[in-house]
Amino acid sequence: MYKDASAGERLKNRQRSVKPLVDAYFRWVKEQLDRKGLDKSSKLVGALNDSINQEQFLRVFLGDGAVPPDNNDAERSIRSFCLGKHNWKIIDSKKGAKANAMLYSLAKTAKANSLKPYEYFSYLLTQLMNYLRGNVPKEELEKLMPWPAELPDSCRKMKDQ
Repeated sequence: MYKDASAGERLKNRQRSVKPLVDAYFRWVKEQLDRKGLDKSSKLVGALNDSINQEQFLRVFLGDGAVPPDNNDAERSIRSFCLGKHNWKIIDSKKGAKANAMLYSLAKTAKANSLKPYEYFSYLLTQLMNYLRGNVPKEELEKLMPWPAELPDSCRKMKDQ
């Protein structure tokens, strides 16, 4: 309902309807931890203490309407990476893992910026051939990132795709 609302509208809604629920939850957690006879070594107590220890972070979305209330987008974006890790056993060095992580991050950023990854990487590699290895000026490298408006239209997805 509030997904397409402005950050300010989402914040007002959260303050009005969600914050009282979050406050009630943390009151309840503290009450449970104060109960006499509670086995302090139980998994329940560990979970309740985790909530209290993370309270300031769990409340961040209540103070900023631009912060999502969950991490579903982040988890969705790394799902294919996690599912594919079995296929990447050939990456057996720190340098290989770092290179893979950089390329994967670049591909995900390209997708997030409505680019076609294959076309973007083709363009990127073609442009990088104009420079000596590892010697791309910072201002030129910035132009090759997945967000500048100057990228060729061939890299961009059509609006209806």
